[in-house]
Amino acid sequence: MTNELVSTKYTFACDPEACDVLIELTSSDGFGFPSGVMEITCPCGRKPVLLSVVNATIAPITQTKEEKMEYYPETETIGSDALHSTAVPYNPDLLVTYKVIRGYSDPEYTTSKVASLEWDLHNGRQSQKTVGMLQSNINTVKDIITEAYGDSDDQETLRAIAEALSIPLTRTVEWTASIEVSGTIELDLLSDYDTDLESEITDNLFADSHNGNIEVIDQEVCHVREC
Repeated sequence: MTNELVSTKYTFACDPEACDVLIELTSSDGFGFPSGVMEITCPCGRKPVLLSVVNATIAPITQTKEEKMEYYPETETIGSDALHSTAVPYNPDLLVTYKVIRGYSDPEYTTSKVASLEWDLHNGRQSQKTVGMLQSNINTVKDIITEAYGDSDDQETLRAIAEALSIPLTRTVEWTASIEVSGTIELDLLSDYDTDLESEITDNLFADSHNGNIEVIDQEVCHVREC
């Protein structure tokens, strides 16, 4: 009978905002020595986060008809796109310790079964789809309110809907303005006086806004003259 093979099992998770994959990799040198630090690249091209490292024992495949084990043919895959490893049984009851990231607060470590993590990942993907759909609907309502608000006989109702959905009652207006600016400048008396005056003002005078609601898109200096 084949002896049991002592190996090291690594569990990784890729970016939940992107491909959202849980990757499990079991490695062994054939002699039972523990493996060192392992780094892998997800098929999406990112470096996944290492969640846990545990010793694993691969039993010889000698099951009878009463001992059914679920195998992926030649591979093990957890998630949508995952790294493949050779002849490792899928175990939904496997306990995995991983880090829970909560913004900038200290990380929290917890332990769950693989089956529970699979459902968490699935529910997270469904929630992202729902949020995206709701945001699209809110943007549509914003467009409707913006177009109808000025001519509506019931602006109070439109305002209440906008406040309930956190929609700002604003619209984008294109504008032009003329500004008369005067000042002083030091010029070289030995140079072309008129040319220097116009080029210095044109190259160095510009308009800006200290109000975040005003965006200066284009500007042009015109009619430079000496007072």
